[in-house]
Amino acid sequence: MAKKSGLGNQFYFGGYDLSGDVGAINSISSPRGVVEVASINQSAQDRLLTHSDGLIEFNSFFNDASNQEHAALSSLSTSDQHAMFLMGSSVGDVGAGLVGKQINYDGSRTADGGLTFSASVQGNATPVEWGVSLTTGKASTGAASFASVDQSASSSSGALGYIQAFSIASGTATVKIQESANDSSWSDLITFSNVTGRTTERLTMTGTVARYIRVTVSGSISSLVLAVLFRRGDAADI
Repeated sequence: MAKKSGLGNQFYFGGYDLSGDVGAINSISSPRGVVEVASINQSAQDRLLTHSDGLIEFNSFFNDASNQEHAALSSLSTSDQHAMFLMGSSVGDVGAGLVGKQINYDGSRTADGGLTFSASVQGNATPVEWGVSLTTGKASTGAASFASVDQSASSSSGALGYIQAFSIASGTATVKIQESANDSSWSDLITFSNVTGRTTERLTMTGTVARYIRVTVSGSISSLVLAVLFRRGDAADI
């Protein structure tokens, strides 16, 4: 890994690819609650961390074409929404996922005629979760396995995975995150619900996770378009 600029990023929301419509990610934050517990025999504050939170704020250019910004954001659904930010479009690139509530869709028309909208997603029972992409950004695939990611060592605190499926031409896809100790022999780690169209899901697992991780797609399908994000550890240890 190395220092990177903010070029070539990807942003997905609710199974829509908004990468070409979002002009700025204003904030990806994980604020923490604190309780002050300084006693009378201390000369400085003592604090305990409490609840974690999550927030993603972004600005978009108005686009009312099919499957673009206005279609994805304007309904202001009361259901949980999935946001995914990727630092690139390669397997292993750093990314962040958040399940939360979209709380606004605020338009602004400038004097020179520009029309932009701001939106915020606030975490609902989960914070922002940083991990790595297991797909080549938004990838189109049939039944196949993507390249593996070497995460240097095994771990024992579980893991979680995000999927955003944008479309599927035909069939029903089974998408799994798999693990391996030797990058050769693989076993299932997380199995997402069957994919038949646009969908999002976040799943967790407990226990040991092996060193190597990959995503695999199976089924009699054609042209499944998806993105998968993986993180070692669960929300409780953030």
